[in-house]
Amino acid sequence: MEAPHSSPAVDSTGTPVTGTGTPGTGTPGTGTAVTVTLTVESPEQMQDLGRRLARVLAPGDLVMLTGELGAGKTTLTRGLGEGLGVRGAVTSPTFVIARVHPSLVQGPALVHVDAYRLGGGLDEMEDLDLDVSLPESVVVVEWGDGKVEELSEDRLRVLIDRATGDTDDERREVTLMGIGPRWAGLRDELA
Repeated sequence: MEAPHSSPAVDSTGTPVTGTGTPGTGTPGTGTAVTVTLTVESPEQMQDLGRRLARVLAPGDLVMLTGELGAGKTTLTRGLGEGLGVRGAVTSPTFVIARVHPSLVQGPALVHVDAYRLGGGLDEMEDLDLDVSLPESVVVVEWGDGKVEELSEDRLRVLIDRATGDTDDERREVTLMGIGPRWAGLRDELA
């Protein structure tokens, strides 16, 4: 998806920001949804966005990443790992399904899950014991839509759109949707 051609507002790092967020307009039962849209021009900026997001994450946070293959989900998660100060290289957990990266700085562990190969909903995810890990960790689930929403009423949904087809365009539009009261100040926290 190509970024809008108008000149959007720019955040403190020079990243264009647009967004809406009105309490009470979120997913039924959550009461709040805040949406922030950013344009990311390179993998380095995607990783930097992950580091910035890590500053606002806390134990118990559920982050759901959605985007096509190659959109930048693992690159964003690598930045989250750097920002959280966790041990181990953050790589795609496709073949192991889940990786736990313990904190090196007395913060929350990062549990990185790739639900791509999991066909079922929460039933299949229960084998991973994410509900046990969630209270003391930051749980990041790639391809989690329709599979992990029941883990937490408060969650951060990250949608990464990129140009499709035969292109080497690195630009991504990243939409952050904070669902639930936990994310009411998302826009301010990212500034």
